[in-house]
Amino acid sequence: MAIPNEKLQQLLQEISSKAAFAEQQLGIVRSQIASKNRESRMLQLSDTEIDALPAKTPVYDGVGRMFVLTSTDDVKKRQAKEAEDIKKELSNLDKKLNYLEQTYKNSNEHMEQILKRGG
Repeated sequence: MAIPNEKLQQLLQEISSKAAFAEQQLGIVRSQIASKNRESRMLQLSDTEIDALPAKTPVYDGVGRMFVLTSTDDVKKRQAKEAEDIKKELSNLDKKLNYLEQTYKNSNEHMEQILKRGG
């Protein structure tokens, strides 16, 4: 049973738009992952620098447009929480990346199958 040309074109258009959307989202998610990896690396580096400081060194933390004197322990706690949040976000972004890659792959496979059968 052959599929009419109009339906075939409509189906191909839907699948190709889905593939294009997935490809666009893949680029966005990859850039978000790279950004989160940079943030994580910066937190690691600043944590290393704070560890190298003597215990009673005054440390200033940025709050809006000003700096507030804080203890190194407070800064380390805040950075540990930020690192944990980044880790969770990276995990979610990895899941999203896998989903989008699978969607893109499936869309391309479906288009190839339709073209082989219809063409």
